[in-house]
Amino acid sequence: MGKLFFLIASLFFVSHLTAQEKTKSKKEERKENRKIRIDALIRQEEEGVIVNKKHFLGGIKLNTDGYGVFAEKGLAKSVNKSLLFQLEMSERKHRKENKQFNNQNGAGPYLYGKINFFYPVKLGVQQQFLLGNKGNKNGLSLSANIGGGITLGVLRPYQLAYDSAGMQIFRGLGNSTKDSARFLNQPPLSGPNFGTGFNKSTLVPGAYTKAGVRFDYGKFNEVISAIEVGLCAEFYSKKIPQMVFSKDKNFFFSAYVYFLFGKRK
Repeated sequence: MGKLFFLIASLFFVSHLTAQEKTKSKKEERKENRKIRIDALIRQEEEGVIVNKKHFLGGIKLNTDGYGVFAEKGLAKSVNKSLLFQLEMSERKHRKENKQFNNQNGAGPYLYGKINFFYPVKLGVQQQFLLGNKGNKNGLSLSANIGGGITLGVLRPYQLAYDSAGMQIFRGLGNSTKDSARFLNQPPLSGPNFGTGFNKSTLVPGAYTKAGVRFDYGKFNEVISAIEVGLCAEFYSKKIPQMVFSKDKNFFFSAYVYFLFGKRK
C-alpha cells in the first residue's frame, strides 16, 4: 500500500513539474518573440520607417482651475513628427468658490456668490515633435506638443433652490452682478440639481493655444500609457461672469496634467 502511494505521489510530482516547465517554456517563448519583434521595430525606425501610423487615446485632465476629459487621434507624418487632432471638455472653477450650508433646514450645500458654471469645450490641432526615445519595450519616449484651436465656453446659470409657499423653486444670479445682492441676502435651501440651468445656457466663442511635454511609457507597446504636462492660454470674445463681487475676465492661463491611455496601430 505504501509503495502504491509513493508511486502515485511520484507520478503527480513529475507531472506537476512537467506542466510548470511547459508553462515556463511558453512564457519564455512569448518573451523571446516579443523581444525579436521590438528589436525589428527599433531597426525599422532607425532606418526612417514609420512603425505606428496612427493612435487613438483618451484620458482625464487636471489643471490649476478645474478638471475634464480628453480625446485624441494622432497621425504620424514621419518618425519624429505627428499631427494630433484633439477634443477636450472640462469645468473651470473659480478660486473664490466657497461651499456653504443652510444650517436652518439641513439642506444640501451651495456655492456662495457663484453666477455661472463654466464649461470650456476645445477643438484643436497640435504638432508633436519627438525629443528622445529609449529604444526598448519599457523605454520612455519624450515628445513636445504645441498648437491650438477654437474653444466654446458654455455658461450654465448657477440657480439656487429657494422655498416659496412650500414649493422649491430655482432662481439664478443672472449673467450680471447688478441685482445679485438681494439673492445673497436670503439664504437658499440648497445648490442646483445636476440638470438645472442647462436650458438657459449661453455660448461664448474663443480661441486657445497650448504647449506641453508628453512622457510615453513603452513606445513600442501597442497599448499607450502616457502623462503630459503643460501650459494653456484661452481668450474669449467677451468676459465670463463666474462669481459675484469678482472681476470678470476673458483671458485665462493655467497649467495642466493629462493622464492618457489608448492604442497604437
